[in-house]
Amino acid sequence: MSEMNRLRWRARRGMLELDILLLNFLDTHYVSLPIGLQTAFEALLELEDSALWDMIQARQPAHTIEQAQIMEWLRKNEQ
Repeated sequence: MSEMNRLRWRARRGMLELDILLLNFLDTHYVSLPIGLQTAFEALLELEDSALWDMIQARQPAHTIEQAQIMEWLRKNEQ
């Protein structure tokens, strides 16, 4: 399985909203990101859906500056 296919599989979640946001981010931005942001995105995929959704909704802070950058993009594209 290729790396992108593995990431696409991990980005599929139990919440449709998360599926849409994460897969869109993966398809449009991931490959052009610096390695630090790619790593941050991959770490976000390790979170439970509820924790990740709370971070996107700004109910919980991001764990790193890089994750905060990704959260900003996800929030802008959530609407």
